[in-house]
Amino acid sequence: MSKKFDVVVLGAGPGGYVAAIRASQLGKKVAIVEKEHMGGVCLNKGCIPTKAVLKSAHSAHEVADLKELGINVELKGLDGTQAVKRANKISSKISKGVEYLMKKNKIETFMGHGEFASKTSIKVGKETLEFKQCIIATGAKYRTFPGLEHDGKRLIGAWEAIKMEKLPKSIGIIGAGAIGMEFAYFWNAFGVDVHIFELQKHLLPIEDEDSSKEVEKAYKKYGVKFNTSVEKVSAKNNGKDVTITATIKGKEEKFKFEMGLIAVGMTGIVDGYGLDKVGVKTEKGFIKVNEMYQTNVENIYAIGDVAGPPLLAHAASHEGVVAAEHLAGQKPHKIDKMNIPGCTYCQPQVASVGYTERALKEKGIKYSVGKLPFMANGKAVASNETVGFVKTLLGEHGELLGAHIVGTQATEMIHEYTLFRQMEGIDEEIFATVHPHPTLGEWLAESVMAAKNRALNF
Repeated sequence: MSKKFDVVVLGAGPGGYVAAIRASQLGKKVAIVEKEHMGGVCLNKGCIPTKAVLKSAHSAHEVADLKELGINVELKGLDGTQAVKRANKISSKISKGVEYLMKKNKIETFMGHGEFASKTSIKVGKETLEFKQCIIATGAKYRTFPGLEHDGKRLIGAWEAIKMEKLPKSIGIIGAGAIGMEFAYFWNAFGVDVHIFELQKHLLPIEDEDSSKEVEKAYKKYGVKFNTSVEKVSAKNNGKDVTITATIKGKEEKFKFEMGLIAVGMTGIVDGYGLDKVGVKTEKGFIKVNEMYQTNVENIYAIGDVAGPPLLAHAASHEGVVAAEHLAGQKPHKIDKMNIPGCTYCQPQVASVGYTERALKEKGIKYSVGKLPFMANGKAVASNETVGFVKTLLGEHGELLGAHIVGTQATEMIHEYTLFRQMEGIDEEIFATVHPHPTLGEWLAESVMAAKNRALNF
């Protein structure tokens, strides 16, 4: 059987399903192909379920602080199985919401593995979907290195980790990016002995150094063990346990754990879809695209993780909008990747946009710094949320070069700075914006003021 569409989207993750909706809004007849779950990795074994278990972890930590607030309660136990079951139930519910959105927007859904038959058709099982244009949104998979291979049993990745209802007594985590740090926070809160190994100098190595140091202080307080600047790290499944070997300060050391989480990055899923058959070019594990997310084959686009960094759900969704609008003949804006915020949802949360201080120094760009701790913020003190800070990096003309927030609400607060950068604002515009008091958010303006030596409350 053959069916004809204007646009076929391959992959129904946060990039694919948003691209499909936008294309449909623009009058296109759209089909979407998904081989596993509507909503992709993000909704089913990534962003959403991890945030659910992190809520459980944060609640467990909060219990210890309730007595100071005048609430006397007793923590009778921790049930990791229930936390994980709840997370997966939430994923299932939201996945059904994506199915509803497809029906609402008159997008035909095909469940199964899609593969290019030609530059204008995709085969899904026995059906052939003909298209004028196609958007590839197949996502990413674990990156592996010699000695750091997942076996899905004792050496697992994030997707197995979020489905693991029985928590181990101990786990070694290789990689201190967002994935490693978030699972470390959850497992530690639920009584697992956690040890992180990171090759770079700090945890969360892509973040501003001040942000990394603040999180390191918090993790030490939680009792999470970690080693940074490690070399020659490898992991081996011994059958009954796992051995992680690492060179630390020039000396080889071996550590035993019940399980190991390997979180050393992702690479695009480019195999098995017939890309070579239609001539779509790839480079270093990702599909090559231009600024409108077109591949070298003019009628085929690629978005999200498969099209390269940053591998973030919100970036994928926005890229999907740009691709859909471009193929519909519109003139969408070019995405400035420096304006895509990064978020890590451990506690304290970490959020950032733009340059780190380290990057500005390396580039020789002149800047001024405004940094305000939450312990000096009235709302933070009243709410018992004093860990962290707001840090801004301003250019010579008052432009926001970078912003870094660490704290309980960091990921909810970064939006203002992202909009500020996108609109090419200057410091005077934030000075002229009245921020409500008392809020954590008033520190966003105060930090910019501090960078100009005119802070009023610090």
